[in-house]
Amino acid sequence: MGSATREALASTRASLASSGPADLQVAEDLLAAGRLIAGSAQLRSALTDNEADEAQKRQLITSVFGSRLVPGAVSLLTAAASNRWSSQGDFLDGIEEIGFRVAADAAGESVELDAELYAFERTVASDSELELALGSKLGADEAKAKLVERLLGSGSVHPATLAVVRHLVLSPRGRRIGAMLRGAASVVADQRGFAVATVTSAVALNDAQLARLEQGLAAQAGRRIRFDTIVDPAVLGGVRVQIGDDVIDGSVASRLSSLRQKLAG
Repeated sequence: MGSATREALASTRASLASSGPADLQVAEDLLAAGRLIAGSAQLRSALTDNEADEAQKRQLITSVFGSRLVPGAVSLLTAAASNRWSSQGDFLDGIEEIGFRVAADAAGESVELDAELYAFERTVASDSELELALGSKLGADEAKAKLVERLLGSGSVHPATLAVVRHLVLSPRGRRIGAMLRGAASVVADQRGFAVATVTSAVALNDAQLARLEQGLAAQAGRRIRFDTIVDPAVLGGVRVQIGDDVIDGSVASRLSSLRQKLAG
């Protein structure tokens, strides 16, 4: 991520923080606008033109989207477009991220959107046919969205979770479905003030073990921790913990692999 994009994201997040109560419609409209912009080279170019000022971009956004966007979505989209981004792709990523953050705020503290997203990611990963149906470049995006609605509709997940997943299958932009779901889960957890720790162990950890692990990780990360737990007998014993790009691998499988490398050397 370039320095311009980091500054643009910080500025747009600040606009979100001062935008008042969150509404899921704002998130859905913002994500829909991002999809339309992703499909138009002309719009992407115009909205990332560093020579155009905020008023010009707001006018363009209003003329293109008209009354299709609620005012909150127009304001956040204009805020994003008024910043300088390192690339058009980063601009699209930024719109998407802000949409996910609005969705997290709209759902409220009592809803663990990240847990629902991680759960669906595991469901997809464990079903090769479903993974192909949602991730294949050959399938129609609208058909994928309808499949998601059938799988996650009828109250099985929070509407904000459904909105996020539906957006991802409608706008993959060359990304894998699993990576998109994990990325979205990380963003919504961050918006709620948590770091997500993916913990892989040979057997399920009990509440006391998770509590001790959470205490240590929270002290290290400087923020609250939310767990995404995976049981994988292949690790043999111990645990492997990943927070973002940081990995702490204390698994028996890792130690055995290290030992074999030393013996081979």
